[in-house]
Amino acid sequence: MDEDNRTFSSDFTLIGLFKHSQTSGILFSFICVIFFMSIIANGVMIFLICIDPHLHTPMYFLLSHLSLIDMMYISTIVPKMLIDYLLGNGTISFIACSAQYFLYMGFVGAEFFLLGLMAYDRYVAICYPLRYPVLMSRRVCWMILASSWFGGALDSFLLTPITMRLPFCTSHKINHFFCEAPTMLRLACGNKAAYEMVMYVCCVMMLLIPFSVVIVSYTQILIMVHQMKSVEGKKKAFATCSSHMMVVTLFYGAALYTYMLPQSYHTPLKDKIFSAFYTILTPLLNPVIYSLRNRDVTGALRRVLTNCNRLCGKTREEF
Repeated sequence: MDEDNRTFSSDFTLIGLFKHSQTSGILFSFICVIFFMSIIANGVMIFLICIDPHLHTPMYFLLSHLSLIDMMYISTIVPKMLIDYLLGNGTISFIACSAQYFLYMGFVGAEFFLLGLMAYDRYVAICYPLRYPVLMSRRVCWMILASSWFGGALDSFLLTPITMRLPFCTSHKINHFFCEAPTMLRLACGNKAAYEMVMYVCCVMMLLIPFSVVIVSYTQILIMVHQMKSVEGKKKAFATCSSHMMVVTLFYGAALYTYMLPQSYHTPLKDKIFSAFYTILTPLLNPVIYSLRNRDVTGALRRVLTNCNRLCGKTREEF
């Protein structure tokens, strides 16, 4: 009982992504720029999809929620890391660490499932274009979204109590920039078998099942595209799917390393690099990849800017 009380009342210390040095100021500024650009870029994506009627389709409906998830989970991690660097103090309470862990696992879990189900959307659009309005109706879109959030919430509610009830009887210094599952596991002592089993099952659900949906969907898409006689049709199909494949490869690749490889393959430096990639860089890359490689999004942005210029011109004339 005394050990439980000590564990639950103790604070942790986050070592951070980088230490104070000659280059740390540059890295701090770089991450600040990435964070604010990510928030702005994802916010612009959501805004464009909401106001432009041309983007009121199932694909962009799901994409807008992908942007929302990216905004929320990068905000769960990066502000705390930046403040810790400025204050020179990485202390985080047990409750705050648990809350960060819970929110992070929920948001990332939801994104795992959503990316997998977005591959199904592309499969239906290319392989069954005539049935697309029925197979991807508004009701189906909401079911996809609800199942993604349910999967993320289930992951949080399963893993958070098990992880945070482990006896952290070694050093309370977390050699990371946030409370991530593999790092927390290394701090714990005692019997970890139950936790490792639940972690494995959750990883199968979070990663392998959605990733299998992606593989099956894009295998069918490639077969269908190969059978197309129209060169223009092939280009359009590849342009539509390549953006999603880039996002999936970047996100799942880093996550598979973090959660599926045995602990013997992990080092603190590798964990930080891979975690930074899919928690800091990916939320920025998602809107950039989808916007730069998508004519619909760039067209919507041009229309909004044109309308803004017209309104500004009318306002000047009135004055």
